[in-house]
Amino acid sequence: MLCARKKSYFAAAVCIITVTSMLAVSYLRLQRLSYQPKVIQEGRRCRGKIANSTITALKGNKTFIISPYFDDRESKVTHLIGIVHHKDVKQLYCWFCCQPNGKIYVSKAEIDVHSDRFGFPYGAADIVCLEPENCDPTHVSIHQSPHGNIDQLPRFEIKNRKAETFSVDFTVCISAMFGNYNNVLQFIQSMEMYKILGAQKVVIYKNNCSHLMEKVLKFYIEEGTVEIIPWPIHSHLRVSSNWHFMQDGTHIGYYGQITALNDCIYRNMERSKFVVLNDADEIILPLKHPNWKTMMNSLQEQNPGTSVFLFENHIFPETVSSHIFNISSWNTVPGVNILQHVYREPDRKDVFNPRKMIVDPRKVIQTSVHFVLRAYGNSANVPMDVALIYHCREALQRDLPRESLIRDTTLWRYNSSLIMNVNKVLSQTMLQAQK
Repeated sequence: MLCARKKSYFAAAVCIITVTSMLAVSYLRLQRLSYQPKVIQEGRRCRGKIANSTITALKGNKTFIISPYFDDRESKVTHLIGIVHHKDVKQLYCWFCCQPNGKIYVSKAEIDVHSDRFGFPYGAADIVCLEPENCDPTHVSIHQSPHGNIDQLPRFEIKNRKAETFSVDFTVCISAMFGNYNNVLQFIQSMEMYKILGAQKVVIYKNNCSHLMEKVLKFYIEEGTVEIIPWPIHSHLRVSSNWHFMQDGTHIGYYGQITALNDCIYRNMERSKFVVLNDADEIILPLKHPNWKTMMNSLQEQNPGTSVFLFENHIFPETVSSHIFNISSWNTVPGVNILQHVYREPDRKDVFNPRKMIVDPRKVIQTSVHFVLRAYGNSANVPMDVALIYHCREALQRDLPRESLIRDTTLWRYNSSLIMNVNKVLSQTMLQAQK
């Protein structure tokens, strides 16, 4: 009797599991079908106005599109970088116009708001749509509904459609330049250090800066080093200069820095072997190698299958100076002279030093500021004896006496080239002539 009852329970359990599995499979199949592109119109021409702004607000002002990118790493999709309200935006659709057949396809978007919103109501988001199988659309429109008139929707060019050979080895992404930025001397020194270390391109998401800084940016743009991405986020959202929500009515933290970083990775996915994610007052400084290329070759050999390399941040307080390299012709240029700041703060007990990154952009799906959220491949923390981030800024440990700081003159290995290059920039921008 007991045996028969056990068999009955077992059969019931098997039945429940089987039915549950079938329902789950059916649900997943229906979900997949709901995201498949569907033809809604035929014989149309693509007439919508092409969006030219870096940040485009959709109707309702709860969704902001930065740029769409073709992404075939898993399946053939259009991957849009955007900003959305994490509660209010639940449904979006991609409208693809396929020429020359004139078919309009609509795909339901998967909306993935990044987990690192830090409490703000708006956050970086991945808006991902399956593309039509028999079409390689060049543009996409985004709408809250699968119904409507595509001619009334802004059209966005889908970047990365054509695979390219890498035009550069290292691209530095700086986001975002704001607050009427005027640290001119340190910016020039950082730029010249990036070039000495191996960067060929620096992408800057610029909200605003001083008139003098504009002059310097113009020089680097004409030189071919700098690419400026206008970043007028304050025109759309109330921005905070803090990284965490302060209950002060702001919408998004730190001028949308995380969104800009993700856009910079996708923007350079097909044209740069590595992308360097750091701020303008930070330099990833090799200790064992002369430049980034030899350092990364070594790190990749030692860490096969690794696509993200994290470098530890160390503060060199701008309030503690060395009298060496007090170059008089630089004294009239606003900003910090990093060559005079070679004392770094010691590690604080039980305090984690944040890190910045050099990544293989083709392996990154989603990034935060100090680590990646989703990527193919592993992440590796680079030991401090291999490289560190030279970060010259206001002190974090303000009460430390000078003798408690660590003298670190690694930067001085580059002093001859750096001084010569900075003088050349100051001369060509006529900043030295203002003395």
